[in-house]
Amino acid sequence: MFDPVLSALPAFASFFLTALALLAAFLGLYIAVTPYNEMALIRAGNEAAAVSLGGATLGFALPIAVSVAVSHNIYAMLGWGVVAGGVQLLAYTLARLVLPTLNQAIPQGRLAAAIFMASLSLGVGILNAGCII
Repeated sequence: MFDPVLSALPAFASFFLTALALLAAFLGLYIAVTPYNEMALIRAGNEAAAVSLGGATLGFALPIAVSVAVSHNIYAMLGWGVVAGGVQLLAYTLARLVLPTLNQAIPQGRLAAAIFMASLSLGVGILNAGCII
């Protein structure tokens, strides 16, 4: 009864660990690119930083999940991870152009800017996931 699950566990583990590594790498890069430290702000209780980083996390995780489902190949998953990370960073860059005060708004705890950023990240992530073939 559980034979198919047990036989698939090594593949599951490799995809899952690769997905976690991609997520960790993306979050490290995203935090390095932003001029404020989201983790320090979150530890200090800044809700805007939590909302913004949470949106970026979900916006990146969605295309990774789809790439696992459609590719069944670690190398394709890694490639889509690079694309998804680049798209999210591009979305952040464009958001900074649209909202020049974004870099001050998040550290100041302004939720409106964070909700916009999170929504943009999620929207871009959903579109990115839908375009993976």
